[in-house]
Amino acid sequence: MQMNVTISRFNPDTDSVPRMEPWQVNVEEGARVLNVLDAIHALDPTLAYRSSCRAGQCGSCAVKVNGEPVLACTEEAKEGMVIEPLDLPVIQDLMVDLISGISSIPRIHTCTCGTLPSQDEVAKMKPLRDCIECLSCVSVCPAMKVTDFLGPTSMRSQMRIALDPREPGNRIREAISQGLFTCTSCNRCWRVCPKDIETPGKAIEKLREIANREGLTLPRHQEVAELVRTTGRSVESGKHVFLDLVDEVIEPYGEVKREVGFFSGCMFNARLPERALDMIEVMRHAGIRVIIPKEQVCCGSPLIRTGQTSFLDEIKERNIKAFQDRGIKTVMTMCAGCGATLKHDYETPFEVKDVSEILTETGLPPLTKVPVTATYHDPCHLMNGQQITEQPREILKDAVERFVEMPAQCCGSGGGVRSGLPDEAAALGELRRTAINKTGADIVVTICPFCEYHIQEHSDRPVKNLMTVLVEALGKKPAEL
Repeated sequence: MQMNVTISRFNPDTDSVPRMEPWQVNVEEGARVLNVLDAIHALDPTLAYRSSCRAGQCGSCAVKVNGEPVLACTEEAKEGMVIEPLDLPVIQDLMVDLISGISSIPRIHTCTCGTLPSQDEVAKMKPLRDCIECLSCVSVCPAMKVTDFLGPTSMRSQMRIALDPREPGNRIREAISQGLFTCTSCNRCWRVCPKDIETPGKAIEKLREIANREGLTLPRHQEVAELVRTTGRSVESGKHVFLDLVDEVIEPYGEVKREVGFFSGCMFNARLPERALDMIEVMRHAGIRVIIPKEQVCCGSPLIRTGQTSFLDEIKERNIKAFQDRGIKTVMTMCAGCGATLKHDYETPFEVKDVSEILTETGLPPLTKVPVTATYHDPCHLMNGQQITEQPREILKDAVERFVEMPAQCCGSGGGVRSGLPDEAAALGELRRTAINKTGADIVVTICPFCEYHIQEHSDRPVKNLMTVLVEALGKKPAEL
């Protein structure tokens, strides 16, 4: 069959910048991206790209297809696709410099002690040993754009070494010097990994736990953990507290179409209660009964991300009990970080859904589009942590006159970076400012309270929560306290 594709071409001897080149080639049904590149190469032998095993095991053929890193040998070719090199230094066309990245990956320093890993130790190492060093994760890491962070695949290697009894030394200080605390926990590396290695959760957060046991946690992170331990919340309360402002059960205006429990999270409870009140107004119009247990506390995400997990189980038990005792079957979150934590770090007797999932499943109330041009910022813990991207966009498109896309990118507020390494967070925030300005949007819309707070500090445009925009589309005035 015939297939039309566009590929990036760059010859350092003749080109100052890459150029996009259209091609039409004949390939078999079910062809892979690599088959398309081979077909183009047969017509133009100057096309530079890598391939070796052709079985998804060597990692050499990694490229971007429609903006996403993939292995060319395993990704199915699609009509109209755009093929580009990874976001790494380009040698020529689709061939990037892998040597510098691979050579910087830490390697084990074996000893002659004769100690071999036990079966249990081998099992723990295995998920981290599957890396094929394609550097897809490195190509998308936001921290590496603004710091000297050695990168996710290096942190993966450090954790794999930490689990190996054949390593004679303690490498945690080395990992810290290589940027252990610069990771924003955006999980982008996990989502683009062809081997599905959960580097943030299985390597970086575990290394931070080791650092914590050795007294190496960043001072600001220690302060946050102490706040959670003593108050049950990761942020200090402002003038108004959401849980003090509302009844435990809030009925809709009309018939009850659905019932959910609401996990408020620390930011909406203590710093941005107006946004949670906006959500309540939307739920009442949508026919959703909301139950809000007052005993709930911090989900524990700030502790998990920074490796301070000594009293995490107590927090989990308290939160689970608060909802389980009321017979709640579905817990709704409005904070992306809380949602990702409840879904992945808890074992709950109830299902957990983001507010955008609840509204798209139940249906929106009648809306009048707000006369603005809006763009949407994907919270990392929603897009990568929960793989939710379409629902917020569907809702926003129903609520505003014009929607414009913006490339997804971590804003810099996650993983303890905003509190522990504010300069790095600010640098990533400035990258968001540039992207926002390019859209020409009147407002920026997001769901995550941390993203909202941080982006507003780095944007000249108003940053609004999706629930606030929906209240405006209902013809109501957003909550003010």
